[in-house]
Amino acid sequence: MVSPSSLLVLVVCSSLIFFVTEAQRPALVKGLSWSFYESSCPQLESIIRKRLEKQIKDDVGQAAGLLRLHFHDCFVLGCDSSVLLDGSAGGPSEQTAIPNLTLRKKSFKIIDDLRKRIHAECGQVVSCSDITAIAARDSVVLTGGPNYDVPLGRRDGLNFATEQATIDNLVAPFANTTTVLARLAVKGLDATDAVALSGAHTIGISHCTSFTDRLYPNQDPTMDNTLANNLKVSCPTADSNNTVNMDVRSPNVFDNKYYVDLMNRQGLFTSDQDLFTDERTRDIVTSFGKDQKLFFDKFVIGMIKMGQLNVLTGGQGEIRKRCDRRNKDKKVDIATVVEDLEETFSALF
Repeated sequence: MVSPSSLLVLVVCSSLIFFVTEAQRPALVKGLSWSFYESSCPQLESIIRKRLEKQIKDDVGQAAGLLRLHFHDCFVLGCDSSVLLDGSAGGPSEQTAIPNLTLRKKSFKIIDDLRKRIHAECGQVVSCSDITAIAARDSVVLTGGPNYDVPLGRRDGLNFATEQATIDNLVAPFANTTTVLARLAVKGLDATDAVALSGAHTIGISHCTSFTDRLYPNQDPTMDNTLANNLKVSCPTADSNNTVNMDVRSPNVFDNKYYVDLMNRQGLFTSDQDLFTDERTRDIVTSFGKDQKLFFDKFVIGMIKMGQLNVLTGGQGEIRKRCDRRNKDKKVDIATVVEDLEETFSALF
């Protein structure tokens, strides 16, 4: 039997060799570049990749957590790392909004750990926003998905969204295809982008409460009976706090099996399964289920487009010293002072 860690190594190797897409790159937003840190921090991507290789080998679930963090950041105020900010006297952070309560706490720690390592090597020149975008890409690659270049040069935002704005901009698991397409259309993403980006659900887990409305009090007729019965074992009540894999076929591998699930009525969320039920998106789902390279190509295009939503560049925003707070925040505590001293000494020695 192959161990999970051995399987991950095999997946990583095959991803790097075979699944580097040559999809046509979308146009760059002004201020972003394919080689932004070539002079100021040439080691940037190597630092992130090497660190995440260990993190994801130790816990493959962190890949989905980092990928989801990038999605939840970009879809709200844009890719400005506002989701990383802690709350302040100005109001609660985006992290306390209902759609973000299930974001993995470890994901935030991983991003800030990467920030410490990068700033120690290069100085305070790389934004938390760019680190988050690269970490999302590497999470895809390290679980078997396509490798692709990430446009860089984002600055970190100074504000965070309200809870209502967060709810209004993220796609809920109970949303139908009409809502999914409408939410993404206002951000310049089309139906193919919507279906391709939904493929991120090929890795990761979900809490029962995100889909038990399809089980109780009555089973959703679009759900496969075997899947429904298995889910009822894992989620015996509508408010169960358990978790299940989102992809029933290969939950820890970034591949096209998510679409095979949908074609077999085994999608977990309404927002997933309805992509196959709805005639507007069914053919796209089917094409991705039959052709993994096509899915990878379209996913890369969607990720590059999403990763440029409402970005701050040039003199906008800032390069945060810490990912969880703005540079101008005056709040100081002993823990912060100790951490800053530790970072200073680690950089010197």
